[in-house]
Amino acid sequence: MVGRIAGRNSGRCGLLGAGALAAALLVAAAPVRAAEMNAMITTAMAAAIEQLGPPFERAHGDTLHIVYGPSGGLARRLNGGEPADLIIVESKVLDELIRQGRVAPGRTDIARTAIGIAVRKGAPRPDVSSAAALKRTLLAARSIGYTAPAGGGVTAAHIIGVLEKLGIVAEVAPKVRLAAGGPNGRVSVLVSSGEAEIGLQLVSELMSNPDVEVIGMLPPELQLTAVISAAIPTGSREVELANAFIRHLATPDAMTVFKAKGLAL
Repeated sequence: MVGRIAGRNSGRCGLLGAGALAAALLVAAAPVRAAEMNAMITTAMAAAIEQLGPPFERAHGDTLHIVYGPSGGLARRLNGGEPADLIIVESKVLDELIRQGRVAPGRTDIARTAIGIAVRKGAPRPDVSSAAALKRTLLAARSIGYTAPAGGGVTAAHIIGVLEKLGIVAEVAPKVRLAAGGPNGRVSVLVSSGEAEIGLQLVSELMSNPDVEVIGMLPPELQLTAVISAAIPTGSREVELANAFIRHLATPDAMTVFKAKGLAL
C-alpha cells in the first residue's frame, strides 16, 4: 500500500516538474517588455535629438516620449507634477531643479550653444560683426524677433540686457516681435514668415529652420553661452534607460551631430 501511494506521488511530482519546466521555458521565450521613457528636452536640442533618438530606440527596442520646450518652461512643468524620466535643459535651470530636490544630484553636461543672428533666406545680410555694427543693424531693422521672457527661454533676459548695453531699448521697443518659445513658438518662424526682419536666438534653434540664414553670432562681449545638461528627475521610473540615453548622447557619433546642429561651440 505504501509503495502504491509512493508511486502515485512520484508520478504526480514528475507531472508537476514537467509543468514547471514548460512554464519556465514559456517565460524564457516570452519577449521582454519594451520600456517607455518620458523625457523633457529643451527646444535647443530638438534637431539633434530627432536625429539621435531613432537609432537609440532601434538598438534598445524601447520608446522615447519627448516633450520639447524652453528650459524654464520645462522646469515649471516638472515642478507642477508632470512626470519625466529624464530632463535635458540649460545647466543653470537644471542646477535650480537639483537644489529644489526635483532632480537627483549629478548633472551631465552634453552640449553647448550660443546666441546667433538670423534673417530670412535670400534676404540681405547686414553687418553684425561688432557691437557697433550690430547696433546700427538693429536700429535700421524694420522688426526684431526674440523669445518672450514669459516663455521661460534662457535668451530673453540676456537679449534685453544686450539692448540695454547698446543703449537702444527705447528706439527698438516699437518693432520688437516676441516668440512664445518652444516648438510652436520659435523665433526662426517669426523670421521665415517675414514677421521679424532679424531674429536673435540660440543658434541651434535658428539652424533647425531651413528658411532662415544665420548671418553671425553676438559679439563676444555681448554673448551668452548656454551649457545644455542632462539629469534624472527624482520620480523617474526608467533610471537605467535614461542613463543609457545620456551615455548615447556622449558618443562620437552624437558629437558629430551636435557640431552640425550648432551645439558644439
